[in-house]
Amino acid sequence: MNMRAIGLATLCLISMPVLSFAQPDEIQVYDGEIAPPGIFNLMIHNNFTPKGRTVPDYPEAIIANHSYQVTAEWAYGVTPWFEQGLYMPVTSPYSSNYGSKIDGFKIRELFARPNAHDRKFFYAANFEFSVNHSYWESRTITSEIRPIVGLHLHPWDFIYNPILDTDYTGGLGNLQYNPSGRVAYNFNDRWAVAAEEYDGFGPLHGFLPLSKQFHEVWATTDYSGSKFLGLNIESGVGYGLTAASDKWTLKLMLSRNLNVHPWHPE
Repeated sequence: MNMRAIGLATLCLISMPVLSFAQPDEIQVYDGEIAPPGIFNLMIHNNFTPKGRTVPDYPEAIIANHSYQVTAEWAYGVTPWFEQGLYMPVTSPYSSNYGSKIDGFKIRELFARPNAHDRKFFYAANFEFSVNHSYWESRTITSEIRPIVGLHLHPWDFIYNPILDTDYTGGLGNLQYNPSGRVAYNFNDRWAVAAEEYDGFGPLHGFLPLSKQFHEVWATTDYSGSKFLGLNIESGVGYGLTAASDKWTLKLMLSRNLNVHPWHPE
């Protein structure tokens, strides 16, 4: 892994930071796995909030309640330790106050220890650079630093993403701490169930009061394999624990390696 490149990207991000809790374009705990070199992957993120926040996070924001988000995440394996990603388009096919909108796009770079799936201890670092419309985020340019650490203790997986978000204002203290974690049980190589948690504590210089923090717990199921059109499928339901969280949220993630025959995986 090119540690110098990772260090430079981290320095560029944390030197200028953050934003309030916004609607997610993806609800996912990263596990450090990347597409093999030369392989394109497409993941479609679907998030629906049947019961959520009814007040916008800021004056122009999309209202979470009854909103539906769809994001296309394109990825390409550059090397065994580096994956290039592009989220485009990021869309809200439906929201109660805006109808259907295109929300923006983002670029990501994921640096990972090779062959994470086969390692007991794995780690990675993900960097995202977003361009947003005003109804999606309060600032046009935002970014994310996502360290990834985890253990494969077969059949259990333990993964933590201590995420820092930035809107390039306010210095280091204004970085926002929005971690996520996952504990999964693997029945076999294809099926797993997991408990996940997604949190938003607020800026590092002073966490928000608990009632204003974002905390959601999730139950998910995962299928991975080539027998069903080469698709990997993750579905889940989330429950909000605080007033600043959405009460109920649903997700469905569909992914497939595009230049590999579905009946003959790489």
